[in-house]
Amino acid sequence: MLLSLENVTTYYGQMRILEGISLQVDAGELVSLLGGNASGKSTTLKTVLGIVRARSGRVLLDGEEVNGCDVPTRISRGLAIVPENRRLFGQMTVRENLELGAVLRRGANLDEDFERVHTLFPRLHERRDQLAGTLSGGEQQMVAMGRALMSRPRLLLMDEPSMGLSPALVQQNFRIIKEVHQSGVAILMVEQNAAMALSIADRGYVLSTGEIVLSGAAKDLLASEDLKRAYLGS
Repeated sequence: MLLSLENVTTYYGQMRILEGISLQVDAGELVSLLGGNASGKSTTLKTVLGIVRARSGRVLLDGEEVNGCDVPTRISRGLAIVPENRRLFGQMTVRENLELGAVLRRGANLDEDFERVHTLFPRLHERRDQLAGTLSGGEQQMVAMGRALMSRPRLLLMDEPSMGLSPALVQQNFRIIKEVHQSGVAILMVEQNAAMALSIADRGYVLSTGEIVLSGAAKDLLASEDLKRAYLGS
């Protein structure tokens, strides 16, 4: 087991966001975390990464509790995130943004990592000296994914990877996510497009108002009437 959340409850101030959630991601697995707006999906990723601290319960990496660890420590343990809305440094070049993904690997030879990212995203090689803020939304998403991969993560956290993309780019994006997964990187992906997310996932969890209300194999969830009720409220 690579990641485990055990009965985790999280607050923002006095507002409870997550209520006793438990989930796991095994090595090499792709797990989708589904739910509507304000269901707690992004907070779950922030809790895993350490941006938000669990009020109770345990977050474990490789079976070791990391509740007291800061974000850099968790990243050094093999986590990386592709955040919602990409969050690039617009006045830096594509190459500079990618290099930031390897900031904890100071002194490492990054040639192999750049080659891997450029193989996945040939457009980024073409745009390597262009300011990231001048790229299209689809190209910026490529940079955000490439930046995360530069850290050589074992578990990639993805927050709404299809947000703001055209249908054609969504299809392309999910093909690349599937390819990254098949290369051996485990992925925990937050996504509102349930059908698309489950089509490439191994398993899924459904959040509603901070609680997990449904979980199971992706193929079973795709066929589930319970998913439609939990996710669509019908």
